[in-house]
Amino acid sequence: MDKDVSAGSTTTIAGRLALAITLLAFGLGNTRVINGVTADDAVTLAHYVGGVALFVVGLLAFRDRDTASGTAFSALGALWFTWAVSVGGQASGNGAGLFLVLFALVALTLTLAGGEQLGQASYGLFFVSLVLLAVARFAGTDSLAKVGGWFAVAAGAVAWYAATAALAHWPTVLPRRAAGRGVTATG
Repeated sequence: MDKDVSAGSTTTIAGRLALAITLLAFGLGNTRVINGVTADDAVTLAHYVGGVALFVVGLLAFRDRDTASGTAFSALGALWFTWAVSVGGQASGNGAGLFLVLFALVALTLTLAGGEQLGQASYGLFFVSLVLLAVARFAGTDSLAKVGGWFAVAAGAVAWYAATAALAHWPTVLPRRAAGRGVTATG
């Protein structure tokens, strides 16, 4: 099999799709680009797809001995579930900001853990989104929350591409370039 194309496991593909759908709904809700739609409208989807389904996919990945995907999907599933059941609660803006910071730290860990490029890109964009959303909660600014929402949309789009690429056998890594001019590879 070509090193640049990966079929991906069934659990990884399902996890990427669940994460993508959740990130897109959550991100678009924060951007408020669709009239009358907010992040709170993503609660049901985040509860069942981002929370329950993603957590179950994480457990299935552990069963398949895929600890990276198992850790990512089960941790993110638990966090999405927690977010979904707490939306509309009595948490202060600072309390919600703190939750987003903690959620961001998990995304940062997943980004720095390595793995394939599309996964790292998705987690990295999600990390930036969560940091921006946390700062927006602490500062009480909607404009920064909209920017954070767009980063979540980008993260969802990357996750969606990663799942589609794995199913369609499209490239999932960027080609590597030689170190400089005049450098040739042998082999």
